[in-house]
Amino acid sequence: MLDRLITELDRALRTLAAPARSHRPVPGAELPEPVLDEAQRRQVGALMRINHVGEICAQALYQGQALTSRDPSVRGALRHAAIEETEHLCWTEGRIAELGGRTSLLNPLWYGGALLMGVSAGLIGDKWNLGFLAETEKQVEAHLQSHIDRLPPADQKSWRILDQMRQDEQEHARTAERLGAAELPAFVRIAMRSASRVMTGLAYYV
Repeated sequence: MLDRLITELDRALRTLAAPARSHRPVPGAELPEPVLDEAQRRQVGALMRINHVGEICAQALYQGQALTSRDPSVRGALRHAAIEETEHLCWTEGRIAELGGRTSLLNPLWYGGALLMGVSAGLIGDKWNLGFLAETEKQVEAHLQSHIDRLPPADQKSWRILDQMRQDEQEHARTAERLGAAELPAFVRIAMRSASRVMTGLAYYV
């Protein structure tokens, strides 16, 4: 038990304090840096900061869900999704740096809240755990599409990153459904969307 606690603490510290790494090439890395005016650069930087926060939350969420899941296949799916989310963390972090922006100052707060949500989802039971995963990914997919639509047409580098992230989230949701995800009640889905709006609103600026 102590070994597992140390492992999970190490995972949290690496997510919050260490540069993320990607096994896959960064989407759009071969493209030239687009010509953006200062307002566009600030806007894209803020959008990418929101997406970076989303990946911080995803790491914590999957960590909490895997900790309390009872089914090895569910834990495996969560761990696999977390690996791809780490890549997303790397991609968004790198793009923020290229744009001259910064990550959110509230990342430890986002991480702690998402970890608590993940632990709670896992304790309820695996079919609801998977349902929470599926719904989260569907909402993230819609959120990413809205950001893609707001990007300046010239910024194909950011477009490529967000589009690949959107495809990955789509596949995570399908995996959860294949493993037996239960459909969450409407009030839970609404609460999740409301919490997401608060997070994105704050992360745009802070």
